[in-house]
Amino acid sequence: MMPDLFRDDVLTLETPRLFLRWPTVEDVAQLARLAGDRVISDMTGIIPHPYSQDMAARYVGDARQWNSEGSKLKLAIVERHEPELLIGMIGLRLTEPGEASLGYWLGKPHWGRGYATEAAQGLVDMAFMFTRLDRLVASVRVVNPASRRVLECCGFQPTGSDFLSLPAWNGAVPVETYRLTRNLWRSLKGWRTPVPSRPAPMTALG
Repeated sequence: MMPDLFRDDVLTLETPRLFLRWPTVEDVAQLARLAGDRVISDMTGIIPHPYSQDMAARYVGDARQWNSEGSKLKLAIVERHEPELLIGMIGLRLTEPGEASLGYWLGKPHWGRGYATEAAQGLVDMAFMFTRLDRLVASVRVVNPASRRVLECCGFQPTGSDFLSLPAWNGAVPVETYRLTRNLWRSLKGWRTPVPSRPAPMTALG
């Protein structure tokens, strides 16, 4: 179960260039547009293609329910100077006691700026600072080197390879698996410590 801090819909995690916040109904159109790009389906294997606005609306509703229940944490990635415009999603999913899985994607127009790494580092820091999780895990498709670099920049260590059943592909595809333990996270130097906050301009987005 996620801590109460994560289950509040005005939660905002700040990084140098980004806000991570709960998704809202105002994000539906942008979510459908970005997630509807075939390359996002190809790289994640989770988001179906085509991806309709109705699918996006259901996802936002589900995400808000998961967040409030504390079973998962799904956050919209937005730029600080344009906090109403979603550019991707990031989240944690509890997998077993003491462990959660990290997942993320960015819309293609926002690739190549380091946003995925910045968002992932912020959420990883918050996870270890405010939960009792012992470790985070992640899987990436073998054809997705950019996502692999994000995990490596966050300190994740490779643990092997596997075949993962991915809904968007109606079958299993090869993936590389990664893990980051609390002890290793503690040993890493040079990360900015994020501070969850509730700035007044953001509360209307909840």
